[in-house]
Amino acid sequence: MRILHTAAEFFPFVKAGGLGDVVGALPRALREIGLSSRILLPGFPALKAGIPPRRLIRTWDDLMGGGPARLLQGRMEDGLSVYLLDSPFFDRPGGPYDEWGDSHRKFAAFSWAAAHLALEGDGAGWHPQILHCHDWQTALAPVYLSKELSRPRTLLTIHNLAYQGVYPAGVMAELWLDPQLFHMHGVEYYGHLSFLKGGLQFADRISTVSPTYAREIQTPDFGEGLDGVLRDRATDVVGILNGVDESVWNPSQSPHLGAHYDSRLLSGKKVDKNLLQQEMGLEELPDAPLFGVISRLAPQKGLDLVLSNVDYLVSLGAQLVVLGSGDPLLETGFRTLAGRYPGRVAIHLGFNEGLAHRILAGADVLLMPSRQEPCGLTQMYALRYGALPLVRRTGGLADTVVDTCEATLAEGSATGFTFEDPNSWILGETLGRAVRLYREDPRTWLKVQRRGMRQDLGWHAAARHYRDLYASML
Repeated sequence: MRILHTAAEFFPFVKAGGLGDVVGALPRALREIGLSSRILLPGFPALKAGIPPRRLIRTWDDLMGGGPARLLQGRMEDGLSVYLLDSPFFDRPGGPYDEWGDSHRKFAAFSWAAAHLALEGDGAGWHPQILHCHDWQTALAPVYLSKELSRPRTLLTIHNLAYQGVYPAGVMAELWLDPQLFHMHGVEYYGHLSFLKGGLQFADRISTVSPTYAREIQTPDFGEGLDGVLRDRATDVVGILNGVDESVWNPSQSPHLGAHYDSRLLSGKKVDKNLLQQEMGLEELPDAPLFGVISRLAPQKGLDLVLSNVDYLVSLGAQLVVLGSGDPLLETGFRTLAGRYPGRVAIHLGFNEGLAHRILAGADVLLMPSRQEPCGLTQMYALRYGALPLVRRTGGLADTVVDTCEATLAEGSATGFTFEDPNSWILGETLGRAVRLYREDPRTWLKVQRRGMRQDLGWHAAARHYRDLYASML
């Protein structure tokens, strides 16, 4: 089978979140099981520098009002074929989603190019059978293809339903969209144009990044106003859990760590904990349970619940290290607590890939009390690194972490700590359970830790599920 992926992020060159990790790993995993898998990306400067284009496929004199554009082909060192849309829309400083007032045209142009590459092929004999679109930035591609009689099948993967690409209805003409598409069963969304809704209406199949999230988004609480559309298409919606790139997230070989370790010999993790304490200015207390946060600082991530429990954590003799940025109130709150508890609480505002690895290696527990989490990758990274995830049971967190209790310990399935209700009291109770197990039963802690590290969290299973989905579409 021939699969063309299209997305706005691609690790390690352009990454704003988990989407970049997924798109960096899934096409390769599909190649490993025998599929012809390629990818189309925006021609951001980092991508053009990292993947030098080798071949010109086609040009546009003026693509979506953004000036002349070119479709180019390059190749990664491992042989993965990558297409780049070279356009003034993408030749700008900053992040992939920085707003310049024309993001509707920027990503419509990208979707248009994806549709035409899928329809016409690359001029060298390669025509995809499946166009696999990722998130709202590519969701208009199935819309542009909808009236083509002979076209590839289309799959739209929702990585986070909260981001939808909603714009005023008046931009339809700018985006080369047929005005007849503006209706409740087309791209219209409460009087506006929604990229994502259009994709959900016109894609042949829809996938999400975890089975639980696939069910949740068909309810009003998680559907972000699109639950009705998704319920109407329930038979076309499937949840496939993301995987982990085990060549990148591996404590036995990560270049970011001071000491390496694996599930058989965990002594290196103790060294990494001490090095993390030194790096972050924490007291060098080997027996203090160290909790880590690696996250966008936002109420959706439940970090206000963490903030209200820091005093309690410190009273339990624990330490906390936070890596992330976002909501100014949360940033200020964590900074204030770091000042109140020097040596016990530390924060690094912003993101640092190496520090993320070191926190996972040094932490005993990773906190992810999200109110909503489509899949989550950080809790899976934590399992790989022997940091027990403490999560709220939602989305992919519910699918990947098994609570440690008497029953799960007896059956040998426990891998972390979970709770249901998103409130500070319940989180505090769960924090207390984690600290008690850490202090009072280190042998059981080690068993849970090793069980999590030994799980198969790679992309192999997900790739097989996608292969089966593609086959069913054809």
